[in-house]
Amino acid sequence: HVQLVESGGGSMQAGRSLTLSCVASGHTSSNSRHYVAWFRQAPGKERGGVVGLRPSSGSTAYADSVKGRFTISADNAKNTYYLQMNSLKSEDTAMYYCASGSKSIFGLDPRDYDYWGQGTQVTVS
Repeated sequence: HVQLVESGGGSMQAGRSLTLSCVASGHTSSNSRHYVAWFRQAPGKERGGVVGLRPSSGSTAYADSVKGRFTISADNAKNTYYLQMNSLKSEDTAMYYCASGSKSIFGLDPRDYDYWGQGTQVTVS
């Protein structure tokens, strides 16, 4: 059974940086099609993809709104995925979710993700 647990959220001032963590257990990381992504959902808005990573190929996918500011990385030894967020803006305020999937096509469509964490709140003022 796959479990994803996010942490690291908080309240930050605009322009600052924050790193989120996602610890995975029961993971199918040995599957070459496996991928992990961060999504976010603000009140009254749909959940949208932020950044994703397919570790086997190093392929990444970024939402245009975070390119150049956000970075995803992985520590395979710790089964942990990170979201480094720099130059935070008020519009980055949202609940952030870690998710994983293993379909052949890798992208940021939430329908392609099978497992989800409980989320961690990020508030930028």
